[in-house]
Amino acid sequence: MAAVGLAGVAGGASAAAVLSDADRRNQLERQLRVWRLTARRSIHWAIFYVRGRRADEEKRAELEEKFAIKTAQDVAEVLGGMKGAIMKAGQMISFVAEGLPPEAQEALATLQAEVPPMAPSLAESVVREELGDDPRKLFLDWDPEPVAAASIGQVHKAVLHDGREVAVKVQYPGIDKAIKGDLDNAEMLYGLFASFALKNMDVKALVDELRARMADELDYRLEARLQQEFADRYRGHPFIHVPDVVFDRSGQRVITSEWVDGLTWAQFEEQATDEHKQHASEILFRFAEGSIWHHRVFNGDPHPGNYRFRLGGPVTFLDFGLVKKWGPGELESLAPTLDAALAQDPEAMEASLIKAGFLPARHTLTAERIYDYVSTPWVPFQQDYFEYTREFVGKTIEKMIDIQGEYGDVIRQLNMPPSYVILDRVVWGLSALWGRMHARGNWKALLAEYRKGAPPSTELGKIEEEWRKERKEAATPLT
Repeated sequence: MAAVGLAGVAGGASAAAVLSDADRRNQLERQLRVWRLTARRSIHWAIFYVRGRRADEEKRAELEEKFAIKTAQDVAEVLGGMKGAIMKAGQMISFVAEGLPPEAQEALATLQAEVPPMAPSLAESVVREELGDDPRKLFLDWDPEPVAAASIGQVHKAVLHDGREVAVKVQYPGIDKAIKGDLDNAEMLYGLFASFALKNMDVKALVDELRARMADELDYRLEARLQQEFADRYRGHPFIHVPDVVFDRSGQRVITSEWVDGLTWAQFEEQATDEHKQHASEILFRFAEGSIWHHRVFNGDPHPGNYRFRLGGPVTFLDFGLVKKWGPGELESLAPTLDAALAQDPEAMEASLIKAGFLPARHTLTAERIYDYVSTPWVPFQQDYFEYTREFVGKTIEKMIDIQGEYGDVIRQLNMPPSYVILDRVVWGLSALWGRMHARGNWKALLAEYRKGAPPSTELGKIEEEWRKERKEAATPLT
């Protein structure tokens, strides 16, 4: 792994030759930090491997836990201050923390927290370059201190001249150059995570998807269009809210949208009762499934920071930089696999996986063994009642990604087409949140509403059905 790191640094140095001296120094410094991290974890892995070979099962488990904790702490410390693709890479797979020891979970959770913001003058310079004037002229009121900071940009609160409060997301200057250099290093980072958390999982598809999607996230004009599409789809919805975009105050590196008050994920966890959590967990489910099955699109970033909650009320959904739209035939090829899992039909599962390209026709597995592995995430949807827990999510994730574990032979022969990688992230990201909320209920009936058009199974379902009916009637021209 250290050799790979050196090769990445060398390749990055060559690419950096066309940059300015300052940009080149910055890129090389970022690459060296990643390489040193990778090399350090490789050495520790070698020590753990040697000691583990001589240890009994109990001692080996203890050593593995210590290694996971130390690596998580090391990774979080280095990545936590690095904006761009490197930090985004860590965030994209941070859901695997559910399968790690508590100390490792706490360390990786810092990757989901806010990062140090840029200086007010830098944010204001980006606004001037994108929108053509000083933010204090463009807005009636402009707060120079950001209210949130993330991997690619930060958010400022402002007031339009008509009195509307807005959130202004400003991209970090130079982040596009940093990301272009980071994407090569992303492979090293995924290899690093695989060595301690994913246990040698093949992460090529995940890396490819990151490369493809990062360019989209840099263009806030695209994000603005996608967010507005979601806002229009859910306008007037009784419990799902997406802020409207203010297009005349948005550009390639600035996006302005309606301001939304509400609890952050951390505040919600602290203040919400069990009833509030059950309410919110169902809304998260209905937003994801309704988007997929009714609109053939979904937001692929279930980051805890992308929600604002009102206790017992609606949930606001933020950040639409990572949106997946189903192309012709994509959803139709996936649906039979889901149906086979729900019907608990191994033969149908095998046939659907082959047809969809998840499994080669000439494989060496039995239908039952394929089914036992692939249907695992859908266990909650095969029952009339199921409660998510962090333990269930952690053990399920470990089972699904442990290439050296019980189902290693199945994992080696399965292949996930890149178009489904983002959906997989949504499944596990939401599962992790549901586990933290102890979300429970009849998930089978909930899914049937969207997949099969079944009648509403909950009060929220009845409310949503009435909203859809009214919306349809309003859209139907009078004759």
